[in-house]
Amino acid sequence: MGVIIRTRPFGEIEVNEKQIINFPDGIPGFDYVRRFVLLDTHDKHSPLKWLQACDEPELAFVIIRPVDFMREYELVISMNDIEAVGADNPEHLLVFAIVTIPSNPSDMTANLQGPIIINPDARLGRQAISLSDKYSVRHKVLDEMKKAAEG
Repeated sequence: MGVIIRTRPFGEIEVNEKQIINFPDGIPGFDYVRRFVLLDTHDKHSPLKWLQACDEPELAFVIIRPVDFMREYELVISMNDIEAVGADNPEHLLVFAIVTIPSNPSDMTANLQGPIIINPDARLGRQAISLSDKYSVRHKVLDEMKKAAEG
């Protein structure tokens, strides 16, 4: 069944009810917003996606899968975070990082310290806290892509 939502990047669109991901705890700073949908960007080949709030048209996060720009990303989070999205194994989760794009897009960073985890089967999401000290809230995306390309 289709649901009409208003979005920042695309205006009014229709999404399938099954695309809606519930974030029971919200996202820190936006804990009152519980329903989100994943949307592709205008460029279908881009690794970037939108995490759009269903009930707050102006609230949309640019996100990226860490493995799309970092060769050796490892998700290290607590079992509490994994269980909070109804999973028993982190391998079944979709993992994203919120991207910050400053006025100079080549300086964009990704928050690997607070990964967004989504259980696609249960349609539950959460911003987890990384237990690894390798990751920061401002990882330079293009620097990591260059490292991966240099191999």
